[in-house]
Amino acid sequence: MSSESLFDFDRKVQAEHDAPLAERMRPRTFADFVGQDQIVDPDRVLLKSIAVGRLPSIILWGPPGTGKTTLARLVATSTQVDFQPVSAVTSGVADLRRIVAEAKDRKGMHRQSTILFVDEIHRFNKAQQDVILPHVEDGTITFIGATTENPSFEVIAPLLSRCRVFTLQSLDPDQMKAIVSRALADQTVGLGPMHATLAEDATDHLVNIANGDARIALNALETAAYTSTPDVDGNRVISVETIADALQRRSPMYDKVGESHYDTVSAFIKSVRGSSPDGALYWLARMIESGEDPMFIARRLVILASEDIGLADPQALPLAVAAQQAVHFLGLPEGRIPLAEATVYLACAPKSNSAYAALNQAMQDVREQANEPVPLHLRNAVTGMMKDMGYGKDYKYSHNYEGHFKEQEYLPPSLKGRRYYHPGEEGAEQEISQRLSLWWSDKASDNQPESGD
Repeated sequence: MSSESLFDFDRKVQAEHDAPLAERMRPRTFADFVGQDQIVDPDRVLLKSIAVGRLPSIILWGPPGTGKTTLARLVATSTQVDFQPVSAVTSGVADLRRIVAEAKDRKGMHRQSTILFVDEIHRFNKAQQDVILPHVEDGTITFIGATTENPSFEVIAPLLSRCRVFTLQSLDPDQMKAIVSRALADQTVGLGPMHATLAEDATDHLVNIANGDARIALNALETAAYTSTPDVDGNRVISVETIADALQRRSPMYDKVGESHYDTVSAFIKSVRGSSPDGALYWLARMIESGEDPMFIARRLVILASEDIGLADPQALPLAVAAQQAVHFLGLPEGRIPLAEATVYLACAPKSNSAYAALNQAMQDVREQANEPVPLHLRNAVTGMMKDMGYGKDYKYSHNYEGHFKEQEYLPPSLKGRRYYHPGEEGAEQEISQRLSLWWSDKASDNQPESGD
């Protein structure tokens, strides 16, 4: 072995020794892989494809720390192909073109296939993904992409259609405990030589706060082990306090621009609409803990007050607007208080989308019906010529009549008698319904549109 190769070997050994525990504990075989049985079961399509030498291009979709990168590496090892990993964060088109060119040479000269593994494929733009596409189509490369985001949104359709999508699930507590136990016991690359153990409550705390992310759990475990003082026999008992200090806080459940962001917002909206203050507060807390923009939350509350509560509680909208102003004035952390108050109020308020549905119906008529001129009696005669033309003629000024109401038509002739607004039966709309019935009970035609969603 040359001095240069010896140096490279020593450097590699040192790098492996210095790597974080999560990196060192990556499984070397499918048998060691914990979780994702729906993918790594020998009777499922992935391992069967590897066994017959017909591996398709694949996309691995799942939360952080669930084994996407590890799975890609195991696939490459099992297939004995050249493995070219790149990160979509740091690599560009030039890197992709170089890998493709080398893959062509490798296939032509050595008849060896190439796997291109792109971590965080959702961060590649359309142009970058387009570079990959033709070489996946002609078999120059087998593509493996890893993403935490829904590939149907983040991967271009032509590339997605040529890939099999495998969905990875968050690791459950038992799987997390198995991974932690293995790391504590492993004498070669794990923490075995440190004689470290976890107090029972520390294990539960670690698994809970890591949120199904094995990488977070292992790296926190390593930090906690090194900061735990050994006893006279050299044993280290890692306490729950040490684990809490190593973790600091639960990892956020979502990236503010990712799919989980929209899923959480959706759960929040539907909890308020469904009159569940407890559900709404929980999802509100999830958003705040994940660093969501408080003004975004406040805007959603204003929309909810308008769309889902409406005239059933006329105070809902001004209260939501007041909460938005308070959040703008206070910021976080205090701004969470008016957000919570508005959330509870809106969740507990009577619900109605009648005004919203009515407007949708009116807009549909505007789009689909002839836009007739404004009836003359509804026009304002601001000049003598207009008055001579009949502008404002026969208009009945409501305040001149008993009850400040006088029957007259306010719609174009083709829509005469049409009703858009149908008051709900909740809250303040009961009184509105009674007033409208008194005024217009027998005045509406039968050709009334259905109320919308």
